[in-house]
Amino acid sequence: MRILHLHSSFAAGGKELRAARLMNVFGTGIAHTVVSGQRGVHGAKVALDPALTVDFPDDFPSLQGRPTPLRLLRIARAMKGFDLVLTYNWGAMDAVMAHRLLGRVLALPPLVHHEDGFNEDEAGGLKPSRNWFRRVALARAFALVVPSQRLEAIALRDWAQPRGRVRLIINGIRTQAYLSPPPTDAIAGLPKPAGAKWVGTLAGLRAVKNLPRLVRAFATLPPEWQLVILGEGPERGAIEQQARDCDVAGRVHLPGFVPDPSRAVGLFDLFALSSDSEQFPISVLEAMAAGLAVASPAVGDVAAMVAGENRRFITPAGDDAALGRALAELAGDQGLRARVGEANRALAQAQYDEKAMIRSYAATYGAAMGQAHFP
Repeated sequence: MRILHLHSSFAAGGKELRAARLMNVFGTGIAHTVVSGQRGVHGAKVALDPALTVDFPDDFPSLQGRPTPLRLLRIARAMKGFDLVLTYNWGAMDAVMAHRLLGRVLALPPLVHHEDGFNEDEAGGLKPSRNWFRRVALARAFALVVPSQRLEAIALRDWAQPRGRVRLIINGIRTQAYLSPPPTDAIAGLPKPAGAKWVGTLAGLRAVKNLPRLVRAFATLPPEWQLVILGEGPERGAIEQQARDCDVAGRVHLPGFVPDPSRAVGLFDLFALSSDSEQFPISVLEAMAAGLAVASPAVGDVAAMVAGENRRFITPAGDDAALGRALAELAGDQGLRARVGEANRALAQAQYDEKAMIRSYAATYGAAMGQAHFP
């Protein structure tokens, strides 16, 4: 079986690591071809099982550019020979359009599209032209998979997708992997000293994550607190500059990407998110499974994800002062953090283990290919 994955980017972010996890679970009987809309960006490759057969071609037609007929034809032809095409986010939507226009003529394999959220160009609101493009392009997709109730509503309303095409599959993680505290030296180059207090986050260093906002909110905490941002990306310089501007550069650490969050998140004493746009962030699930309290703007489904005890620390989107107050209250009360964290852990184990997610993806992909059992 051959599966083609067309990603807006294969950087080490939430959707990419979820895709890698599914590839690992589905096993060695499938050959995968992974294309990144950002040429050469394959950071999530480190999460793949080395035993898998995975190709990263450098000659696949570009997923970026104007959707001219000739370019769409080239993309469509490149889909031939696979059993299933999986596309991800707006950056792969031209491929979805190519499949829509030429799928029958070229007898292309079935296509399942995944939408996980928006970059900064749509974080403040959907673009009507993109809504229209999605409506047309998705008309021949077997399914549109979304991870959040908010995205499900957008798919049904703004993208005018029929109910039968839209599949809400909630993100899940291996919750048991987060039960044991990691060793203090689990983060390369940043051992945690005894007695240290860490606010932590997991995020690609991209503008939509608004990590300078987190630095500003953190800067109000007492000097014994440190901020640890795990991830990599183009906004590193802006984050470091904000730390200097807030006079906390010595307390803000960016050790880079960690391939296995279960070996790092448990070192945090408190988890924080600062994004302008999210849907159902896997990083919040990881924090919950590790027994952490979460401070975050009310973006996407975050307020509905966390335990009831945590909800008052989910602050109005865009309110930097409120996020700072939530962080300060949690940082100042160890007992409160422990109670909220344990409630989050219990909820994660009960509702967000990966088994249900894997079954739903397997059923969707199998149905697209007309298979009763997948893989």
